[in-house]
Amino acid sequence: MSTEQRISEIVNGSDVVLFMKGTPLFPQCGFSSKAIAILEHLGVEYSTVDVLQDMEIRSGIKAFSDWPTIPQLYIKGEFVGGSDIMMEMFEAGELQQAMEEAGVKPA
Repeated sequence: MSTEQRISEIVNGSDVVLFMKGTPLFPQCGFSSKAIAILEHLGVEYSTVDVLQDMEIRSGIKAFSDWPTIPQLYIKGEFVGGSDIMMEMFEAGELQQAMEEAGVKPA
């Protein structure tokens, strides 16, 4: 299976997926930590992928989304953005709205 196929399966395997550095309990960068804090505040179910554990995924996700940085958030298979975009959307109420419109379940 190609890296792109693996990423596609991951992205489409959960309603909300965050590709990040580290884990929710031990984020390895401030941006990943901020992204987790936002998702926790929203109280939605989500899954994560630690890109530090798989170099193919780490480089492949950047090509998959055509986005140069990590973390990266996907809702129902759609790329949303990184932690800065997540924060802007959260502060404007748009991230909550996107989750509701996508039918994302509460945790």
